[in-house]
Amino acid sequence: MALGELKGGIDPAGADEHWKTAQAALNRIREAFSRVGHSPLTFFVGSAIARRMAGEIWNQLENGTLSNAANLNRENQVASISRWLCSL
Repeated sequence: MALGELKGGIDPAGADEHWKTAQAALNRIREAFSRVGHSPLTFFVGSAIARRMAGEIWNQLENGTLSNAANLNRENQVASISRWLCSL
């Protein structure tokens, strides 16, 4: 099972708030599944990704907290996450 968060809005000024909201939702999902002994794949897709949050996303990808992520404004990232989703 893969569980993700797709946040709307393309205003970079609000990107951090979308990321905070998404992180909270993904953390709740991880915690709920963890309580019953499961660890679902999680991913984040956004259309406005600020530099600081990009660093946080990258760190979560490297440490395995997030399984995948993509910026909707980057065609290669959309293609990559699409392939990943289809391979599940």
